[in-house]
Amino acid sequence: MLDLRKLPLEAQLTALLDGEVSPEQRHELEQRLASDENARRLHEKLRHGADFGRRRLEDVLKEPVPLSLVRSIKSTQPPKTPIAQRATRPQVKLAPSGPQALAAALILFVVGCGIGYFVGKSPDADDIATTTSATAPANTNDWLGDVTAYQRLLMRQPRHLVEVPASQAEEISSWLTTAIGVPFRVPDLSGQSWTFQGARVILGDNRPVGQLVYSNNDGDIISICFRKDAQPPETDDFKETIKDEIGLVTWHNAGTSYVLAGPSAEAALSQLAMEIATAI
Repeated sequence: MLDLRKLPLEAQLTALLDGEVSPEQRHELEQRLASDENARRLHEKLRHGADFGRRRLEDVLKEPVPLSLVRSIKSTQPPKTPIAQRATRPQVKLAPSGPQALAAALILFVVGCGIGYFVGKSPDADDIATTTSATAPANTNDWLGDVTAYQRLLMRQPRHLVEVPASQAEEISSWLTTAIGVPFRVPDLSGQSWTFQGARVILGDNRPVGQLVYSNNDGDIISICFRKDAQPPETDDFKETIKDEIGLVTWHNAGTSYVLAGPSAEAALSQLAMEIATAI
């Protein structure tokens, strides 16, 4: 695996977006994004550029191939003159053949996608995206998708659940309050057979998110995730959704968004979220 620390920050963040980093490198970069505002801005700019290029690619792929081009390709006949003979009698042909037109279209397509990517990375495109996000409602699905992905990761590596263990309660409190900017208390869920294991800082829609991790005697894992609201939500009501094997209960309070993530088979997830809301 390439040592990313020897590369510029932009190359490191590009590798992170492409999924070409080891778990240790991902952890190191996520820690930097949680504490470095300039790194977060660069990461967002790169992500926006990649998304812009991908959308242009999808738009082009959706466009139908002109019927005239298809007919031209199908009607093209192989040359009847031997290659050696044609070499001695060069001909100038201004109109492109079917294959030539298709090749030119593919070249223009690739060039267009590249231009789209770099336009997306340009400061003007980034400024437009920032202005749009300031006037449009926040897309909460992005950070919920990230929370779901991290929850799946926890379920698959139960021996490596947290960054700071529960025994270091004071460090967890000061660390998360500083990183997330949200005061909180660690809920005691021992009465419901959930044991606090510790905490992590993850990224949700490219913003730092606090994650409190719990487990029970059956090996199940739940996590409480929270971050500052990008803007006041329409409602503070509890909402439960299921993403495959992951159950999510979301709510808002005092400028903070919360998610309780756990096994979708856990019937008491909503009731547990209500108890957490009063304790956190």
